[in-house]
Amino acid sequence: MTDVLANWGSTGEDDRSLRSDTRRNRSAVVDALLELFREGNVSPASAEIAERAGISARSVFRYFDDIDDLCRTAIGRQFDRLRPLLSLELPEGTDTRTKIRLLVEQRVTLFDGMGMVGVVARLRAPSQPLVAAQLAQARSFLRHQVKRAFADELAELGSPASAAVLAVADVVCSFESYQLMRADQMLSRARAISTMVDGLERLLGVSASGEGTGR
Repeated sequence: MTDVLANWGSTGEDDRSLRSDTRRNRSAVVDALLELFREGNVSPASAEIAERAGISARSVFRYFDDIDDLCRTAIGRQFDRLRPLLSLELPEGTDTRTKIRLLVEQRVTLFDGMGMVGVVARLRAPSQPLVAAQLAQARSFLRHQVKRAFADELAELGSPASAAVLAVADVVCSFESYQLMRADQMLSRARAISTMVDGLERLLGVSASGEGTGR
């Protein structure tokens, strides 16, 4: 009887409105943090995040357990947004040089989209197991993508040479290598692309005429 009286006259609209506000504000906080990351602020204070989200500083942690929880959510959202860029279409019969160019262009588009969020993920991975697991999964996928893309070329090298070439190729077209070229070596985007392409061509034995180890 007490429960009936407690809910008497309630339509549930207040609860639905509260849930809607919570989702909206939670999303605004995540978007605010991602914006700050993109601007180069890799460790913003909660007050900065709140100001960007348009809420009070105290409200930030009504929606997240702590800053680590917020960062994990933001990194996860960015990964999800970029998931369509993971696809690499290589029609059967594509020559080695073209495969290299398509792979590098895909990677650079992906890495530019990830931006500073990729840097933050790597900074936080040692202390946040869930972020570390996300990174490990992404790295494994990208490494196997290289292996699949150049399966014929690697097979012709034989073992153990193919394993060594795959390991180096994985590094050449990694986020870390791209960041090193762009941020530390100050290469332009176009120059970084040509450097990655040249490195992979040398690894896979692509000659000046365009012929590779397999095709």
